[in-house]
Order: sequence, then structure tokens, then C-alpha cells
Amino acid sequence: MFLYVDLILILFFSSFFLSESSSVLSSCRLRRQFYLNGIHKPGDVMLGGLFEVHYTSIFPELTFTSEPSKLSCQGFDPPGFRHAMTMAFAIDEINRNSNLLPNVTLGYSLYDNCATLVIGFSAALSLVSGREEQFLLLENCSGTSPVLGIVGDSFSTFSIATSDVIGLFNLPIVSYFATCSCLSDRHRFPSFFRTIPSDAFQVHAMIQILKHFGWTWAGLLISDDDYGHHAAQSFQTELVQSGGGCLAYTEILPWGENTAELWRIVQMMKKSTARVVIVFAHQITMIQLMEEVVRQNVTGLQWMASEAWTTAAVLQTPHLMPYLGGTLGIAIRRGEIPGLRDFLLRTHPDLYDNNNHGNSMVRMFWEHTFQCRFPPPPAGWVESGGAICTGEEVLESVETEFLDVSNLRPEYNIYKAVYALAYALDDMLQCTPGRGPFSGNSCTTLQTMDSSLDFPCHNIHLLIHLTPFVVESFLSLQPPRSVCSESCPPGTRMARKNGQPVCCFDCVLCSEGKFNSVECTSCPEDFASSPQRDHCVPKKIEFLSYHEPLGICLTSTSLLGTFICAVVLGIFIHHRSTPVVRANNSELSFLILMSLKLCFLCSLLFIGRPRLWTCQMRHAAFGISFVLCVSCILVKTMVVLAVFKASKPGGGASLKWFGAVQQRGTVLLLTCIQAAICVVWIVSASPLPHKNTQYHSDKIVYECVVGSTVGFAVLLGYIGLLAILSFLLAFLARNLPDNFNEAKLITFSMLIFCAVWVAFVPAYVNSPGKYADAVEVFAILASSFGLLVALFGPKCYIILLRPERNTKKAIMGRSVTLEK
Repeated sequence: MFLYVDLILILFFSSFFLSESSSVLSSCRLRRQFYLNGIHKPGDVMLGGLFEVHYTSIFPELTFTSEPSKLSCQGFDPPGFRHAMTMAFAIDEINRNSNLLPNVTLGYSLYDNCATLVIGFSAALSLVSGREEQFLLLENCSGTSPVLGIVGDSFSTFSIATSDVIGLFNLPIVSYFATCSCLSDRHRFPSFFRTIPSDAFQVHAMIQILKHFGWTWAGLLISDDDYGHHAAQSFQTELVQSGGGCLAYTEILPWGENTAELWRIVQMMKKSTARVVIVFAHQITMIQLMEEVVRQNVTGLQWMASEAWTTAAVLQTPHLMPYLGGTLGIAIRRGEIPGLRDFLLRTHPDLYDNNNHGNSMVRMFWEHTFQCRFPPPPAGWVESGGAICTGEEVLESVETEFLDVSNLRPEYNIYKAVYALAYALDDMLQCTPGRGPFSGNSCTTLQTMDSSLDFPCHNIHLLIHLTPFVVESFLSLQPPRSVCSESCPPGTRMARKNGQPVCCFDCVLCSEGKFNSVECTSCPEDFASSPQRDHCVPKKIEFLSYHEPLGICLTSTSLLGTFICAVVLGIFIHHRSTPVVRANNSELSFLILMSLKLCFLCSLLFIGRPRLWTCQMRHAAFGISFVLCVSCILVKTMVVLAVFKASKPGGGASLKWFGAVQQRGTVLLLTCIQAAICVVWIVSASPLPHKNTQYHSDKIVYECVVGSTVGFAVLLGYIGLLAILSFLLAFLARNLPDNFNEAKLITFSMLIFCAVWVAFVPAYVNSPGKYADAVEVFAILASSFGLLVALFGPKCYIILLRPERNTKKAIMGRSVTLEK
């Protein structure tokens, strides 16, 4: 609303600024004069300055039918007046410097913008047009500008408005306090320069501060002007790009007295979980905001200040310390200006009132400092006890911010701006003909010089500044926490809340096998997540080990079976001449015992960590050992049938096919077939050790993959085929008329053998990991013990416990026994 009024006033006042020329086009005359507070000093070359010497102003009643009334400036600002006097000091110092602009005296016209756009714009127009009511025109209808450069304005919005118009005259404007990044547009503002960095630098610095303290959740308050809006845009853009945090809210601070809006903003600040508040606003706006903050007693906030109010003395009071204490801010660089304080002490109304130049700004300063009025005083002033200014007052005797030169920040920028213009002017006056910057490489003189100054831009720096409130106290305190959601603990991941910024999230436990605190990441293949999901741990290794109870039990059983076979073999060797041992080819009995011994031992290959050679040997040794055993049993069964057939008339010829050589040859042939199957299997698709991670997410199961399921099936199928043949033949011979018919024992042993391996197949398929090996070992041991007990148990019983039955007569009965 206030900016809108300013624009109307600008158009209104501009209409009175337009000069009218005489009928012969020989001169121009100002139609109206502006009423401005200023300081003026004549010189060969004039420089202009725009400063905020008053906080605000009272707008006149608008009318388009009468001359504009005088605007009343309110709230004298001693630091602002010090800014203006710093420019006066710099020009005075340059005039006393014989090496810079020799034989040229600089003058100045310094105006107060009263923190109001219309006044600042009017002052800029006055600097361009001059204060003379009438001046002569050159033949080409152009003239020299009263000033060759302007130092100012302090506000970004003011600088934008001024540069848009004054830039048409190519008049350089050097701002000491306007930081809007929009002013860096050289196409729109070709003649605008500044001795202060743009907001892009302090925005970057603020985001670095947020990152340093881990503040990811903050509020943003901005002034309702170009400075605030462009700063907010830059801040939000860089904050997103950096991933440094989120904004809980962004609010625009109103201009002027708007208590209701300020109350709403402060209420929102109180309710927000963001403890950090970033403010891009001017000093006067911040004062109004803090009045509402104090009224609502909002404490515990961490303020971050832009350069516009970081060092404002009016905010550094004991009254505001409980609220603004510990504020972090970005301040412009502080500099030293020797001799400035002595110059300020020489400030006096008489020194700036010569030749009727209207130095009202000094008189206002004097009245504000000494609380007096120059004659004639306002009505009722003397009656109310007010003092009359005499000019005899001693400036050094009063305490005023005007004389405080311990923290020169904007002043240092003003000082540099004046020198930048002076050096640019000096370079132009030192120009060598033929090498100049103008058309035809020409140079210029004071008489022909226009406003196209080409001055260098000096390096400028930003300084991260801690405000002078509670430095030691702040550093001793723990920085506040300002986050929307606390960081997820190890083992959890962030789950963003719907409709909330990315900084607001819930923490969800990572799934099994994953870890991390930002985004759950899968552990490497050989690792599993810890129970807390905060790191990866090596997976447990599982295989049928010799050290676990199951492995110990199976190993012990295997060794026990081997030992029993050895004992039985020893018994048979010791009683090898007895009829029980000699009956039905004792050589095959010895071979069966040896093969059973191998069957018991081959089960050990299934225990322990699988390796390549054990994976290749376990099934080969198991298959060959069992085929050797079963083929011996098959041959025994066939011999029993041949002997029974030979006992009948005319059946003796059948025995010639079942002699000792034929028996050995048959066993060897049948065993070689299994060996060939194993060789083909290992060569074509060898069993290999394998780390299986599918059974358990937290375990690695070491196992042997068979390589070829067909090869494994053929190996088992061949054993099964021989076992079934043995069973069928033994079943047919079970009722032969012998007192000791071995066919019955073979039938029973084959029945046990087949039952075990038929049950093995589904149990093996459904047993994971090491339990599949355990099932196979159990099947080997069970079938081996079944054969051992069924075939040799009765014989050992007779040999050891019933020796009276170990005779030829008892064995033969009515049948014929084939002896070796």
C-alpha cells in the first residue's frame, strides 16, 4: 500500500519537476522546487549523496490542482547523519590531497531521503536537474548535469527506482547499502554500482551457518520491498539446491503501523516448532516487529539478521536483550577512517550555512542533539520551557551516536564509494588523447565532460558477524535445536510425511538385511543387519560340523559302524574254516564286510565344511561303495538259486555259470558301471561347494550342489535297481528247504535297505542346508547297519553263542551246500 502511494507521489511530483523552455529554446526553467533537507558545498565538480537521516515521513494530502505541500520527516537518526558527514569528510580529504584530482575542487549536495521513496526519488531528480531555477541550453539541447555521480541510495527499492530513471542519463550511482541481487543486472542497470556485496553472498553465508549448527527447520521474515522479496527468492532457491533444510514459514512484514498483521505473524512464530528465525528487513521494520515480540513475550528464539539490521544500535538495548540475545548476523566489512571523528567534532551550523545554500540537515542535527530550536522557534516552544539554540553549544560535551566511530561499516562503504568516483574522474582527466574511452578514442575536459564516468569496481567482502549483545555468553551456551524431525536413529530410515516438507519425516525400522539412517541400504551378500539395524555383521556360517552335537552323533555312529564291521571281519577271519563262514562263498561275505566298512566311512565326507574334493568324492564314494555291497548280495542271491536248481535231476549244468571267477567278474562289472556313471557325472557337471543365502537371511549355509540332478538320479537309480533285483531274487528263494537258508536274511536286509532309501527321497528334498546332508548320512548309516545286522547278525550269533550249530550237518540239512 505504501509503495503504491509512493509511486503515485513520484508521478505527481515528477510533473512539477519537468522544466519548460523559453520560446527561443535558449534556456530551461524549473516549474517547481522540492522541499528537501540537505547539505551543500560548492565545487568545480559536484557529487550527490542520498542518505537516510530520518526514519520516516508524513505524507501530504494529495491534490492535482495545487502545488504539493511540504513532506514532514520524522525521527532524526544520528547514525544516518554520520553517513552523510562521512561523504563530506571523504570529499574534504580528497580536496586536500594534491595527488588526487589536482587543481580540481569537489563539491557536494547531500539529501535526506527520510526513508521514503517519493522523497528519495525527488532528491535524485533534484541532483540531476540542479537547484537553479533557470539555466542556459546548449545548441544541441543538452547540458551538463549539476552532479557527475551519486552516492546512494541506502534502500534497494529506492536504488531500483532511481536507477531506472537516472540511468537514462548515464549518471553513475554508487550505493553503499543496497544489496538486492536484482541490481546486478547490468542490462537493466548499466550505470549502477555498489561497494557492498549483493544478497547472494549473505544468503550463501546464512545457509552455511544453518548447516554448521544443524538447523534444518527455520522461519523466514522479509520486508515488503524488492530487498526482502529478492532475498527470499534467493534464499529459498539456494536452500533447496544445498539440501540444507526447509522453511517452516515465510512471512512478509508490513510497512507502517499494522498491529493486527504483526500480532498474527508473532503468534505463528510462537506456535511453530522452528526455533530459528531469519529476518531480511530494514531497521525500522525490525523495531516494529520487536515491539510486538516484547508485547507477546516470545523468547527462546535464535535470530539470524541480515546486514540491514545486524549492527543497528537501536536494537542493542537492555530492553531487547532477553529477546535478541545471541543473534547471529551478517555484517558488512568494518573499516577504519582516520581523522573522521575530528571532522565530525567540527560540525557546526555556521560552517554549512554560508552563501545561503540551505544546509537544513545540520540545523536539524543540532536541534536534535541539544534539544533546542533555532530562532524563530515553533509557537509555544519557549513557553513550554524549550531552549533556544545559540550555536555556542559544545558538541563534545554531549553523548551522541553521531560521534561513535568504533564500528564504521556503512561509513566505510560510503568512504570507498566517494574515492571510487574520485579515482574514476581522475583517470578521465589524466586521459591521453588518442587513447580515451570516448568515440574516436578521444578524451574529455571539465567543460565538456558528461556523466559517463567509467570508474573501477573495488573488491568487497562479507564478514560473518556475531552481534555485540551476549558474545561470551552465547559461546558458552548450547546452540538451540531447530529441526522439524529429529534425525533417525541408526537402523531406521526416513519416511516422508504426506504434505509436509522433506525435513519432516517419520523414522521406520529398516527391513531385515538392510541398514543405515538416511535410506536403508542392503548389506553385502556375506553380511546381515544387526538386531538394531545400525550396521552390518558377518552372517553366521552353517554346515554340518564335527563340533556340533548332530555332527558328533553322526560321526560317532559312522565310526561305530566301521568298528563293528572290523570286529565282524575279524571274527570271520578267525573262524574262516567253520561251516557258517564257508557256506555260500565266504569270499563274497568278506567283500560285503569291506564294502559296508567303506559305506560307513564315506558318510564322513558329508560332515565338515564342504570343499571341492569332498563334494566330488562324497557321492562317488557313496555310490560305488553301496553298488559293491549290493552287487555282492545280488551275486550271493543268484548263487543260492543256482545251488537249489543244481540239486534237482539234470540241473548240475547251471552251476558252471556261477563259479568263483564268474562271481568276482559279475561284482566287478556291476561296480564298474557305477564308477563310470560317477566319472561321467563329475566330468560333465561336477558337484561344487556353494554358499546358500536363501534359507536364512542371517546365515550362510555351505552346501554341495549336485551339479547335475540327472547324474545324481542315475546314481541312486542304479543302486535301487540292483537292490530291487536282489530283493526279488531273495524273495523267490526264501522258502528253499535249507535249515540255514541265507535267502531269508538277504530278503530281510533288502527290505530294510529299500525302505530306508524310499523314505530318504522326500526327507532329503524337504530338508534345508545342513539337514539335507544329515538326512543323507542317516540314510547311509541306517541302510548300512540294516545290511550288517540282517546279514551277519545271525551268523555271529551262531559262531559266538551257539557253536554247536556251527557244523556241516546242521548247516546242510537236506540241501547241498556249495563250498569254496
